[in-house]
Amino acid sequence: MSQYVLALDQGTTSSRAILFDRAGRPYDVAQQDFPQLFPHPGWVEHDAIAIWESQLAVARQVMRNANVSAQDIAAIGIANQRETTVLWDRKTGEPIANAIVWQDRRTASICESLRDAGLGTLFQQKTGLVLDAYFSGTKLKWLLDHVPNTRARAERGELAFGTIDSWLIYKLCGRHLTDVSNASRTLLFNIHTLQWDDELLSALTIPRSLLPEVTPSSGIVAHCNAEWFGRTLPIAGLAGDQQAATFGQACFQPGMAKNTYGTGCFMLLNTGNSPITSHNQLLTTVGWQCTSNTAAVDYMLEGSVFMAGAIVQWLRDELGLIQQSADIEALASSTSDSNGVWFVPAFNGLGAPYWDPYARGTLLGMTRGTSKAHIARAALESIAYQSADLMTAMQKDASVPLLALRVDGGASRNNLLMQFQADILGSPVIRPVVTETTALGAAYLAGLGVGFWQDADEIAGFWQVDRCFEPRMSVDERSSRLSIWHRAVERSRGWDSPSE
Repeated sequence: MSQYVLALDQGTTSSRAILFDRAGRPYDVAQQDFPQLFPHPGWVEHDAIAIWESQLAVARQVMRNANVSAQDIAAIGIANQRETTVLWDRKTGEPIANAIVWQDRRTASICESLRDAGLGTLFQQKTGLVLDAYFSGTKLKWLLDHVPNTRARAERGELAFGTIDSWLIYKLCGRHLTDVSNASRTLLFNIHTLQWDDELLSALTIPRSLLPEVTPSSGIVAHCNAEWFGRTLPIAGLAGDQQAATFGQACFQPGMAKNTYGTGCFMLLNTGNSPITSHNQLLTTVGWQCTSNTAAVDYMLEGSVFMAGAIVQWLRDELGLIQQSADIEALASSTSDSNGVWFVPAFNGLGAPYWDPYARGTLLGMTRGTSKAHIARAALESIAYQSADLMTAMQKDASVPLLALRVDGGASRNNLLMQFQADILGSPVIRPVVTETTALGAAYLAGLGVGFWQDADEIAGFWQVDRCFEPRMSVDERSSRLSIWHRAVERSRGWDSPSE
């Protein structure tokens, strides 16, 4: 009997593969970084071939390291960086350009033109999203408009578009498909009908022939070719990374929320089987759909912060303040506060609830007494402040109080940050034993899809608390800090506006 589920966790800066056992515990892991490409200010690209090769390499590596064969694996689940856009030749399987990453801001002017044309409400009503360069639709339009001969080839049906899940499935299986969670991040998918939408495609001048088939998130959707792992294996779980992390956190009931601290910061609240339209600049998105009940879709409210762990990478790589990312906690803890320094990390604009593509990174309040420890502390605190803004907007939309926030991702292991997050939220922050919840969610979806696990109740029983951070900050101090934070945010906004 197969003893493991293999999760492929394709992230923004690295590809990982993790084997999970029947108790939902990580058995072994392999990880490989790949290059980040910044051809122009505000542009972020990936080599899609490098993504594929790194993901295949770590999948094979984790099997070798664990001495596990394909016969020991029940299914494969895939979680992926969302919105990152790949366009490739259907016959050769070669990308026609670098992938445009979710962080890329080159299509901000396209979004502005669509809003000026009065289409913002149409897109929000049908997709649950705001018109922002974050999402895939305008990235695909840019490729069709700027790569020579691409639009004509697309019209002839020679090209295929996909987010990273689609790209990996195409390379593994030769199939062209995506799941509802990833489709809901494209600006092209109607989250009410669960179909690609012709009116939206027309608004963005995108041929329908480019689009993948849309499937549920759990259930066998394809089989990988035997050449990759020695035998065919079913791919039975698909989800965008943040939806996968929400599933891995067992947030199965309406009102349950999680926050992932990765390259960016992503907070999702389960709202049940009906979408809630946000009136506070949040996103309404599909969480997942399981084949065991294809009529039922779990919807989410989501807030996205563009810069979280990436701030620590910047302090390490560009400023040289630390040698390793893990050093940030000790440096920030060496001072009791930020000494009046405020850091708004709007390097690629601001996400929810501001949606300002022209905001830029801002350091305020520095004096001759400012040290690198103060900057490090302000950087960590900025992650918590941004997340607090998301939760405030989320509670207004959902009209439910936050009882506790489940956290995961690399930075959730930073105790200083997690305590400050609890303080500035005024609510407990709970870190589980297994913080690799993105990969875990992909594994759970795949395992459910092949009967490796029976149901959501069994999975929920695996979730265990590692540590609960209780708020200590007074209401008055919390209010004062948030007020100053919002002043700092206003200083950063509109800095790179083309009208200036």
